[in-house]
Amino acid sequence: MKSLLVLIGSILLICELNAQKSYNALPKYAATSLKEDAAILKKVLEANHPSLYWYTPKEQLDSAYDYMFNSISDSLNEIEFRNKIAPWVAMIKCGHTTALYSKKFIKELPPYRYPRFPLQIKFWEDSAVVLSNGYFKDSIIQRGTILQTINNKPIAFYRDHLFKQITTDGYAINHQYQTLSSSFPDGYKQVFGVDSIYLIGYINQAGKADTISLGNFAPVPRDTGTNRPRPSIRQTSLSKRQLRLLSLRSLSIDTVTHSAYIRLTTFSKGNLKTFFRRSFRKLKQENIQHLILDLRENGGGRISNSIALTKYLKQSPFKIADSIVAISRKFKHGKYIQSSWLYWLAMNIGASKAADGTIHYKRFEQHYYQPKERLAFKGSTYLVQGGYTFSAATMLISALKGQDNMTIVGEESGGGYYGNSALHIPNITLPNTKLRVRLPLYKMVIDQNRPKGSGIIPDIKIPPSSYAIRMGFDPKMAAIQALIKSKNN
Repeated sequence: MKSLLVLIGSILLICELNAQKSYNALPKYAATSLKEDAAILKKVLEANHPSLYWYTPKEQLDSAYDYMFNSISDSLNEIEFRNKIAPWVAMIKCGHTTALYSKKFIKELPPYRYPRFPLQIKFWEDSAVVLSNGYFKDSIIQRGTILQTINNKPIAFYRDHLFKQITTDGYAINHQYQTLSSSFPDGYKQVFGVDSIYLIGYINQAGKADTISLGNFAPVPRDTGTNRPRPSIRQTSLSKRQLRLLSLRSLSIDTVTHSAYIRLTTFSKGNLKTFFRRSFRKLKQENIQHLILDLRENGGGRISNSIALTKYLKQSPFKIADSIVAISRKFKHGKYIQSSWLYWLAMNIGASKAADGTIHYKRFEQHYYQPKERLAFKGSTYLVQGGYTFSAATMLISALKGQDNMTIVGEESGGGYYGNSALHIPNITLPNTKLRVRLPLYKMVIDQNRPKGSGIIPDIKIPPSSYAIRMGFDPKMAAIQALIKSKNN
């Protein structure tokens, strides 16, 4: 359930090339080897992926594959080959099915990250706003500047091309916006290469269209030969472990407004069950009436942790899904699937075969979990979500949506409201390039009565704004604080 972090990590680790080493300097693979890898990928997905044609009809996916396959007419390096494979994989519209570089390639990439495009950009709908400028002393292109063009092409041109590299659950495209916003310089370099100069079209302070030229960006190496005094470092009383845990989960309480804020960035690690128990005991002791649960950075993780948190908030028994189904326990082309024997064992122990030959994870289909009683939180709860909210985080919010004391605030979630493909997710490793593609083994329909294709739509939609980015404030939190104040009054 770590698909979101893996997806972001794979794009951030592209790291590409520097001025001295071009794409042509990287090792290339013969077209015959690349075509063999592409054909194997298609065979493995067709034989094992549980929802290959959930959103894209077979005829359309096959046609796109044929076009991609026939376009491989010459040798390519791994970046160029992934640029061929990734858009086809993204057409499956499964957020857990993503194309990753080989392990060897990722280890070799860090020296090649710079130079690159100088601006970090926030995207949403038809908007693009600067988050940061590598040239931080630039007084013109600053945080909050609205962008219109790059090299005389509209921003939408780059957005649409890079969207093709990013997988989603169905049509929940807000996940694409968030992912692109976190990795635009790397994604730009991956697909469009490196220019020495970029012509940037933007809206100036007078509200008029203007242009400026910016060079590609690389950090200036530190001068280690001088004895300049080092800046004083403020000491912290927290250990490295405590700081790490705070990056994963934290609790803060405001006794004046009787409110609490929990930030949870993962369901994978952080000793979460203990954290939940201690947190909800504290809420009860402090007579907290309002809880803000911030899941905007939460890409999912262990379903057991998601279930544990849901128990403190849900007011009625709940189950995980209407159906959780795999095609088979017999992994066809298993030699290309990471630890296929281990997943075979897990599917034999934890799942059972239905009359039609499919494999069902019946515990999650049939078992109803009971809410907590003693430490249950029954006050007003505000669930904050966005495009990064994915997988197990989406499952938690979807289970709570519609409950009387719940208010979902923010943007559409990245994870599908109807369902997704997940649970066990090994990697396919292609034999020649060693390029990897994640392979979810179960199709999960959370609720068959829900609309299919979108993420969770918030009760109160609050999109980004150039003004909020420029001024550095959080409009979602501001709206929630206003709601809490009105209820307290």
